Amino acid sequence: MGNHTAVSTFLLWGFSSFPGLQTLLFVTILFSHATILAANASVMVAIKCTHNLHTPLYFLLGGLSFSETCTTMAIIPRLLVDLLSESKTISLSECATQMLFFFGLAASNCFIMSAMSYDRYTAIRNPLHYATLMTPKVCFQLMTASWVAGFLVSLCIVVIIFNLSFCDSNVIQHFFCDISPVMCLACDYTLYHEMAVFVFSAFVLGGSFILIMISYVFIGSVVMKVPSAKGRCKAFSTCSSHLTVVCIHYAFAGFVYLRPKDRDSVREDMLMAVAYTILTPLLNPIVYSLRNKEMQVALRKVLDKKVHPSDG
Repeated sequence: MGNHTAVSTFLLWGFSSFPGLQTLLFVTILFSHATILAANASVMVAIKCTHNLHTPLYFLLGGLSFSETCTTMAIIPRLLVDLLSESKTISLSECATQMLFFFGLAASNCFIMSAMSYDRYTAIRNPLHYATLMTPKVCFQLMTASWVAGFLVSLCIVVIIFNLSFCDSNVIQHFFCDISPVMCLACDYTLYHEMAVFVFSAFVLGGSFILIMISYVFIGSVVMKVPSAKGRCKAFSTCSSHLTVVCIHYAFAGFVYLRPKDRDSVREDMLMAVAYTILTPLLNPIVYSLRNKEMQVALRKVLDKKVHPSDG
């Protein structure tokens, strides 16, 4: 490392560029985080307590809500502390752990969405055999495989990045240990490392998105053969919520992790990171609640039981 000074801690600079907005940001993010927790918890409780929702689709949706809740927990509590603290330092081990859990959970979300698209394809393509094809065992295996694959990819990325040598500057221009802001601090960072991380990111985002699109191509080909317009609308309506969430999720994540990087992209990435760490987990339960009548009925029943427990 020559005359370089080894780095043992990082400084999460993030929103420190806006000192006058620290309190406002804290209140806004705290409110958003509380809303995310409440919304996703409501979805999980509604699925758990409503017998009509004990189906493969809602099992996977409950798993997605749980995973997205954990994703925000890996980032937002630390962000809230940093907004009120003078010291915004984070050790290398803490930074690696945060990156591992955040990207492991985020990658798991992508694979769970792929599993949900497969579920919709099976329901529309083979409605008579749906119950035998999507058994509870199969659903559990899909969920487990999503989590295992997500964390394996995340572990590979973390090993690549934290085997690098960090020297001189320790200021991460972000509010959490994101890939690009950490990698650019390494003094032995090369194109090879960048390409390796890109390949893993493309595998998660590109691979899962291709699987989802293939499922919807088959779904579209099946639905278009339905003779009645009412039947086609009903079939498409069962996929609309999932497709909306997929488009929002992949638009934000793809913009940050799959586009070419330059010196001016750090601030853009940080702003987009606010969207996919706060906005996306909030939109998921809202979209499924507003666009799904079964979920609306289940949420009303759960709310009624909380307000009038004696009536239950």
